[in-house]
Formats: sequence, structure tokens, C-alpha cells
Amino acid sequence: VRLIAKVSTLVTDGWRIAQGKDPFPNRSDLTHAGNFLYKLTGAVAPDWKIRMLDTIFILYADHEYNASTFAARVTASTLADMYAAVTSACATLKGPLHGGANEESMKMLDDIKTPDGAEAWMMEALARKAKIMGFGHRVYKKGDSRVPVMRDIARDLGKRVGKEAWVPICEKLEQTMEREKQLCANVDLYAAPVFTMFGFDPALNTPIFAVSRVAGWCAHVLEQHDNNRLIRPRSLYVGPPERPYPGTASNGARSV
Repeated sequence: VRLIAKVSTLVTDGWRIAQGKDPFPNRSDLTHAGNFLYKLTGAVAPDWKIRMLDTIFILYADHEYNASTFAARVTASTLADMYAAVTSACATLKGPLHGGANEESMKMLDDIKTPDGAEAWMMEALARKAKIMGFGHRVYKKGDSRVPVMRDIARDLGKRVGKEAWVPICEKLEQTMEREKQLCANVDLYAAPVFTMFGFDPALNTPIFAVSRVAGWCAHVLEQHDNNRLIRPRSLYVGPPERPYPGTASNGARSV
């Protein structure tokens, strides 16, 4: 529990210090989500906004054996402590295929601008075989169960802040991608506009993911330690077959 709180504080205080601003103290009268918003801005957010962020934290809290969670469990299986395991998990977020997907999704939405341009944008991107973030999932083949909740948050938030175009853009992209490639949207597609409408700088998107997911990481590490067995996968060699090594048998050369 302390680590969950500390990661949130590291993100909020680190962000403010990076902007040349002083951090705000923790507020014991606020929830985890409410405290996060307060420590970023110095203002207590309205209840509806806190509830939305709390829901987002829950959506991202755990997701089976994703890359970061697997890294945490591998580290924990060596009997490394909780901090080492969570550090391993954080390192995986450097890669755009696990962390950073919603940042790229937001760049896409900014390029498209209106729902009318969504289908043409998608068709052009598919034609040049571009990597399109916010779609597809290694586990979910018939739809990401988190998407409807995040879509509803995006729609509600759009009405509240006067930015209602992003959900129709996302929906048009969903329709086009499903028709052309039979790929469904994942939660990052709608998380991108949600984080933007919250007023978060795009550079905070992946750290916010960590603030959410650290709860799952900690739970997995505790579970690993409770019934530990060293995680040691095997690898299957698929390189060139055995071949002669230059030289002669007299100098000790042999096939490799």
C-alpha cells in the first residue's frame, strides 16, 4: 500500500519539479485519485472528475501477464524485494508496444481532427502499412472488455469540457479497422482523448499508467513470493544448423 502511494507521489512531485514548481503536500482528506489531481494542480477536483479518474485507475490496475507484470514476477521469483520487482516492471514501459500507446493514439486523433476525415486517414495509414496504436491485443481477439467503460468516460467528459468530436472520430476508426483488418480497439484508443481532456500533458500518460498498474504489480509480487518458484523459461534454437569450423582436426577444430 505504501508503494502504491509513493509511485503516485513520485509522478506528481517529479512532474512539478521538472516544470520548475514546488510540490504540494499530501491531503489525508482526499482519495487516491483526488490526491493525485490535487498534487498535480493544487486545486481540489470536483467529485465527478475524481470518480472518473478512480475508474480509470481501476481499469488499468491489473491485466494478467502483460509485459510489465511478467517482468515483475520474473524479478520477484529470484527473491528480489518488492522495490526491485516494481523497478523491473517500470522499465518495460519504455517500449512503445507496452507503454506510450495512448500518447501515439492522441497524435493520431490530432492529425485526423474531425470524424469526417477518420476513414480516409485510416485507409491511407493501412495502405502504407503504418503501425496504428489503439488497436489489436495479444489476448483480446473479439474486443477489449475495458473499451466500453473508457468510451463512456470519454463521451461524458467530452460533454463536460466541450470536446465531443473525439469519441465519434474513435468510433469511425473502430468501424474502419474492424471492417478492413478485423481488429478491435483496445483501451488505449479512448484513454488518449480522456487524458487530454483531463488536462494531462501527453508526457504524463505513461506515468499515469504506472500509477494505476502498480497495484497489480504489487499483488503479483506478493503472490509470487507466497508460492515461489524461479521463473526460468527455455529457449528453442532456430539458427543455422551445425556446420564445420575453419581449420583442421589437428589444431582442435571441430564442428559447431
